[in-house]
Amino acid sequence: MVNREVVLDRISIIKNSLKRLKEISKLSKQEFKNNDDYFAIAEHHLRRSLEAVIDLGRHICVKEDLGQPQDYTEVFDILNNGGVLSKEFTENIRGMAGYRNRLVHMYNQIDREEIYQILQERLDDFDIFTNEIMNYINKN
Repeated sequence: MVNREVVLDRISIIKNSLKRLKEISKLSKQEFKNNDDYFAIAEHHLRRSLEAVIDLGRHICVKEDLGQPQDYTEVFDILNNGGVLSKEFTENIRGMAGYRNRLVHMYNQIDREEIYQILQERLDDFDIFTNEIMNYINKN
């Protein structure tokens, strides 16, 4: 059985980091690229959000007996197969797992342009994820 406290804690982490990311996303590209602190803050909160997403997903997979993910990408597939995440959304976010690995293991290759692009184009994925998770939790 899913531990509701764990779910709410991870969603809180995601939402708090998302709030900071959305603030930074309002900056112009030039402001963002010229300020080391904005880049560092964005990178930190993006990594933290992704960690919480994957941690929450793994928790639900295991506690709901949906399956044991062998890697981070499989977390999303199992959640989809278990009716937790929609198929369309799952197809859109499968890359989150790979990007988490990139942030953690290839951090020296992350550049300001790609982080800024994520800030502009992909932050809604976190809202959709938390909404789909809460819809599932509230139904079950």
